[in-house]
Amino acid sequence: MAELRHSSSIGNRVTASPRKRDDVTASSSPLVPDSAPNVDDDDDDYRGRYPRDRFRSFLSSHLQPIFPFFFPDESRSHPHKFKISLFLLVVLILSLVVLISSVVHRLNAPYLCKKDGITLQCPPVKEPSSLWENPYSSTTSWKPCAERREGLISDIPPENSTNGYIFIHAEGGLNQQRIAICNAVAVAKIMNATLILPVLKQDQIWKDQTKLEDIFDVDHFINYLKDDVRIVRDIPEWFTDKAELFSSIRRTVKNIPKYASAEFYIDNVLPRVKEKKIMSLKPFVDRLGYDNVPPEINKLRCRVNYHALKFLPEIEQMADQLVSRMRNRTGSSNPFMALHLRFEKGMVGLSFCDFVGTRSEKDLMAAYRKKEWPRRFKDGSHLWALALQKRKEGRCPLEPGEVAVLLRAMGYPKETQIYVASGQVYGGQNRMAPLRNMFPNLVTKEELATKPELDGFRKHVTSLAALDFLVCLKSDVFVMTHGGNFAKLIIGHRRYMGHRLKSIKPDKGLMSKSLGDPYMGWASFVEDVVITHQTRTGLPEETFPNYDLWENPLTNCMCKA
Repeated sequence: MAELRHSSSIGNRVTASPRKRDDVTASSSPLVPDSAPNVDDDDDDYRGRYPRDRFRSFLSSHLQPIFPFFFPDESRSHPHKFKISLFLLVVLILSLVVLISSVVHRLNAPYLCKKDGITLQCPPVKEPSSLWENPYSSTTSWKPCAERREGLISDIPPENSTNGYIFIHAEGGLNQQRIAICNAVAVAKIMNATLILPVLKQDQIWKDQTKLEDIFDVDHFINYLKDDVRIVRDIPEWFTDKAELFSSIRRTVKNIPKYASAEFYIDNVLPRVKEKKIMSLKPFVDRLGYDNVPPEINKLRCRVNYHALKFLPEIEQMADQLVSRMRNRTGSSNPFMALHLRFEKGMVGLSFCDFVGTRSEKDLMAAYRKKEWPRRFKDGSHLWALALQKRKEGRCPLEPGEVAVLLRAMGYPKETQIYVASGQVYGGQNRMAPLRNMFPNLVTKEELATKPELDGFRKHVTSLAALDFLVCLKSDVFVMTHGGNFAKLIIGHRRYMGHRLKSIKPDKGLMSKSLGDPYMGWASFVEDVVITHQTRTGLPEETFPNYDLWENPLTNCMCKA
C-alpha cells in the first residue's frame, strides 16, 4: 500500500512533461526490469514532503483570495486584488508593530516610583489644564450669606435683663481655640447670656500663654457681634472673688457632653447660670452639636468664624507679604501651593500607625507612646494589628515621600512653588528628602521672611501659627495630609469665600491600597489618583447628620447665588 501511494504521488508530480510521463510508463511496465528504488528508503522523505503539500494546498485555497501576490498567476490576472492585498498586509504589519511595542513598553514600565537612596524617581505626567483651578467651580452657584446684615433691630435684652454671665477657657492650639470661641458665642445666644471674653488656656503641647487680644482684633470682634450677643472684656466689678471663678467647682459646669444640643443647655446649664449669675463652662472642647441646634445658631457660628474673628493688622500684613513673595519667586507672577504637612512627632505617636524606619527609631517611638499614652499602649501587643487596620482604612498621616508621589501623579511639575506649613517633621531632613528632591522649591515662612521680621511674632507661638493659617488660606492650591482643626478650618473657609480655589483632600485609603500593591503600574496609579480626586477639590457639599460645620458650611451658612 505504501508502494502504491508513493508511486502514484510520483506520477502526479511528473505528468507536466509528456516525455517524462512516457519514461515513467515505460519504467513501470512489467516488461522492464524493476529498477526503482526501494520505497522504504524514501519513506522518510515522503513523510516530510506530504504535509508540506497539504499546507501549500491550504494556503492556496484560503489565502489566495486575500493575498494573491503570493501566487504569481493570480496577481497577473487580477492586478486590482493584488493592490488591495498589499495594502491589507501593510496595515497588518503596522498593527503588529504597534501592538508589540506597547506590550514591550508596559513590560518595561516602572512600578510607581523607583527609590535611589533617599531620592524618589517618578515617571513624568502630563500637566492637566485644571491644575491650578477648581475644575467644577463653574457648576456651582453658592455664595456666603452669614455676614452681619445692616439695619436690623438688635434683639439683645438690656444688660440688667441678662440671664447671667458665662466664661470659658479656650483650650488647645490656635484652631481649636478658634472653634471654642465660636461655640461660646453660640451658647451665649442660646441661653440669652452675656459672654465674658474667653481666655486662651495654655496647652501642654503648645506651651503658650497668649491672650485673645494678642492674636485677634478684639474691638472688631465685639463690635461685629453687638447685635447678636453682648460680650464684655472682663468679669463684672461687682463679682469680687475672681479666683473662685477659675478654681471653685461651685462656679463650674462640668457635665456638658460632647456635641450637646441646644435643649441640653436650656434645660441643664441655664438654671445654674441664673442661680449663680456667673458660671464657668469647662471643659469646652466640642461641647456643641451641629444638627441638634437651630439653623440660625449655626449661621451665627459661621458669622463669628468668617467675619468677626480677624487677626491683628500686623499679622494680616506679614501674611500678605509672605503671599506676595510666594507669588513672585520665579521673577514673574506664578501660582503656588500651600502644603499642610502633619508629620510631627506628637502626631506620629498619637496616630499609633506604623511608618518606615530603623529598628532603633521604632523602639524609641514605642517608648514615647508608652510614656504619653499608657492606657492606649497597654503592653503593645495589639498595636501591630491596630496599625495595619488604620493604614488600610486611610487613617494614618501621609509621609512626605507619599505626598511627593501623590502630587506628581496629579501632574504637578518639579518647578511647583510649595509653601510648607508644618511643625518639626519627625525624622528631620532624611524624612523630608524624598519630597524636597522631587519638589525642590519647598519653602517655609522662616525662609521667606528675615529673622527680624519674625522676631516680633516669636513671643507667641499662636502668632506664627496664624501666619501659616493666612498663607494657606490665600494660596492657589491647598493640600492637607491629615485631619485636624487647621485643615478643616482652611478648607471650610475657602469653600465659604467662593470655592474657586482648589483645596485637595487626599484619599488616604486609595494611597494605602495603591502603594501596598506590588503589581500596580504607574499609568494605572495615575489614572486612579486623577479620577478619585476630581471631586475632592473643595467644592461645597450637601451635609449629612453630624457633618462638621467647620469643614463644610454649605447648608447653614451659604445661599444660592
